[in-house]
Amino acid sequence: MDYTEEYQLQIEKIREALGCDIIALALVEPAENLHVLKWQYISGNISERIKKVVLQSGKGIAGGVFKNGKPLLVSDVSEFAARDDLFNYPILRLEKLKSIGATPLWHGGRVVGVLLGGFREPHLMTPEKLQMLISMSKSGMGTLDGKEMMRN
Repeated sequence: MDYTEEYQLQIEKIREALGCDIIALALVEPAENLHVLKWQYISGNISERIKKVVLQSGKGIAGGVFKNGKPLLVSDVSEFAARDDLFNYPILRLEKLKSIGATPLWHGGRVVGVLLGGFREPHLMTPEKLQMLISMSKSGMGTLDGKEMMRN
């Protein structure tokens, strides 16, 4: 089995376990000293356009989680972003998401991607479901070891 199949199978299992409408995995692509992310593996998507979106570090959901290295919980997107601000969050707009959780993916002590779980109804992503998403991501995704750098 190649890594593409492995990543896809893993996100489908996570989607089933959490009952999410969508699970998406964005991974870093090197781009001349600027880290860009792309949603490369998706389960439950309604638009193929999301795979063409290129995200900068610090921009959008994935870019913010990547840059900060911290999980994000948005139980109601309408309270997170104004309707006219949704163009800054393409996955929310294209996939019609109303409630999301996202966590950084680690490899060798560095953030190398973002795992997002989402619902098309508000308030379905809970702190408990986000914690499950985090736990599943730390068990390793594909070739990623899930290990954060230890700080003394």
